[in-house]
Amino acid sequence: VQLQASGGGLVQPGGSLRLSCAASGSILSMYTVSWYRQAPGKQRELVAIVTSGGTTNYADSVKGRFTISRGDAENTVYLQMNSLKPEDMAVYYCCAERSGTIASWGQGTLVTVSS
Repeated sequence: VQLQASGGGLVQPGGSLRLSCAASGSILSMYTVSWYRQAPGKQRELVAIVTSGGTTNYADSVKGRFTISRGDAENTVYLQMNSLKPEDMAVYYCCAERSGTIASWGQGTLVTVSS
């Protein structure tokens, strides 16, 4: 499976963005898909995850603000990000795994939160 992440950009604090992780080469619904982010000088951290069965989980820092969802018809996983804060600024990556093995990483998309 190959992943293409997109949707990043510049947004003001309190604003919203929707990131997309589009897959090719395989059916994304068969995979557990995660969004990670990495801010400058910090380690990559898990933001949200959706299993092949549809179970979702979120980092405490984004609960209630971010929503991960599947668009199976588009073979895409989305990350809706609301009420963005400056500390959400990072490069966001999507990742697909199956049977405990990482199959692919997307190339990253930059989210900048600034007034």
